[in-house]
Amino acid sequence: MRFILLPGYNKCVARNFGYDSVVCECNSTYCDSIGSVSLPPLGQFSSYLSNIAGSRLEASQGEVRANSTGERLRLTIVPYQKYQKTRGFGGAMTDAAAINILSLSAGAQEQLLRQYFSSEGIGYSVVRVPMASCDFSTRLYTYADTPGDYDLHNFTLAPEDINMKIPLLQRAQALSPRPLSLLASAWSAPAWMKTNGALTGKGSLKGQPGGKEHKTWAQYYVRFLEEYAKYNLTFWALTTGNEPSAGMMTNYSFQALGFTPEEQRDWVSLDLGPALHASSYPHTHILILDDSRILLPHWAKVVLSDIHAGRYIHGVAVHWYLDSVVPPDISLGTTHDLYPEYYLFGTEACAGWNPLNKGVMLGSWDRAEQYAHDIIEDLNHYVVGWTDWNLALDPNGGPNWVKNLVDSPVIVDATRDVFYKQPSFYSMAHFSKFLWEGSQRVGVSASGETHLEFSAFIRPDGSLVLIILNRSSSDILFEVWDPPVGYIPSTAPAHSLLTLAWKRQ
Repeated sequence: MRFILLPGYNKCVARNFGYDSVVCECNSTYCDSIGSVSLPPLGQFSSYLSNIAGSRLEASQGEVRANSTGERLRLTIVPYQKYQKTRGFGGAMTDAAAINILSLSAGAQEQLLRQYFSSEGIGYSVVRVPMASCDFSTRLYTYADTPGDYDLHNFTLAPEDINMKIPLLQRAQALSPRPLSLLASAWSAPAWMKTNGALTGKGSLKGQPGGKEHKTWAQYYVRFLEEYAKYNLTFWALTTGNEPSAGMMTNYSFQALGFTPEEQRDWVSLDLGPALHASSYPHTHILILDDSRILLPHWAKVVLSDIHAGRYIHGVAVHWYLDSVVPPDISLGTTHDLYPEYYLFGTEACAGWNPLNKGVMLGSWDRAEQYAHDIIEDLNHYVVGWTDWNLALDPNGGPNWVKNLVDSPVIVDATRDVFYKQPSFYSMAHFSKFLWEGSQRVGVSASGETHLEFSAFIRPDGSLVLIILNRSSSDILFEVWDPPVGYIPSTAPAHSLLTLAWKRQ
């Protein structure tokens, strides 16, 4: 193996904050970057390594061999086993993310956006956009806070949209080599439309699906799409609402809107589906659930088995919370088996949400492994994309009006005009940089028991990408056999993430 410097490669400026690995520090004039990735000719392979020891997307190349190395562990590519095609990876432009990005100097803002969205960055193509406020806002608001405004005459975007989120989304789109897939999620309807008369706590829409509150709430989505379109921002998809189970919980601490699966089914079939279909945006996808997979397959069964709702729906959105207690096969796998025509899409994940280890941990490799483990598990169970939560937070993990502080792949320290790229940023990169839209998962079989976790994809150009996670504390030697190409010798160091890529034709 020989180490190579790619065009545009910049080395990580490592800083240790006392956790198990390091962050990479960036400022207005410098940021580490892998650069633009192109594959070597047929007969060679590329390798990209990140690990607990401080490697960050370290690139090297090697020769494909004609014969087996005789390594005990072999991963065999099975290209005729074909599964789902990927849509993309990304993060959320919350009010908090926008506030943090804009707290930097113009040069540092540009560096941060480039890291995520430009061709020398990590290839984010999905951005989730909260509709009005969520917990990662500095105040509570919706776009229609005038009581009794059923016709939405006073619907208006907030200063947070006009002055922060929209300009940043426009800049991200300008940096991206491809159109961004924007995804809209609402946290709560206006208080006057709700049973509890408040944005927070336990409450749902007044009346029944088909009634005036439900019709107005559907129209609210259409108005949102219309307003953003004035800024040349069009949405690939919207969800039926963030975490509907939260709005069923007594004293829930921040913005929520409760739906049972039956209510969601009827609201989509009677109100949201027809409203979107009759609008200027009939091709915008509707994703149901937008909540933890613990609710699957039951939620999907209730909503998707109804022909009137199902015809308007494209996919099922899942959050990563509680994934550790819900096996993927009985939730994601069963849902896919029952409803293969609907795709599964990851719409929210963050580290540091658990009360036992809350907030920001600068340099945590463990959290990078949690991300990679969940992404690989999701991809191996038919998920087509994976969206992180806040694109950037401050060193406390905010701002968040209810102090629900969490972690982010990018932490902004405005006092020094720098930002830190966490290990989880590189964890995302091992997928988002290499799995282009339309990459198709294929089979991989291991010759025996192994601690390695892996997933393989054939990209639209025919090249193959294999992503391998080693969460164990020892190096693992292995070889990859891709029958039409040959044998690839490799090592997954202790606590590492490895992306291997090679041409097949």
